[in-house]
Amino acid sequence: MQIKILGPGCRNCVALERVTREAVAELGVAADIEKVTDYGEIAALGVMSTPGLVVDGRVVLTGHVPTARALRELLAPLA
Repeated sequence: MQIKILGPGCRNCVALERVTREAVAELGVAADIEKVTDYGEIAALGVMSTPGLVVDGRVVLTGHVPTARALRELLAPLA
């Protein structure tokens, strides 16, 4: 699974990375997690509100930080 965390490095972006790593570990899936801070690349993905989460090339979340449980539920069918 390829996961990109989109955002400039703000508090919410850091929180999304933490929750994402926690959810991936709890699901026991292999994932390559990459942080994307370049505004051009973020905009090219169609994300106008950060933080954002892209899984295997598909934007699945923008503009907020979900709970670890909500993120596990979101990622489980994609794993």
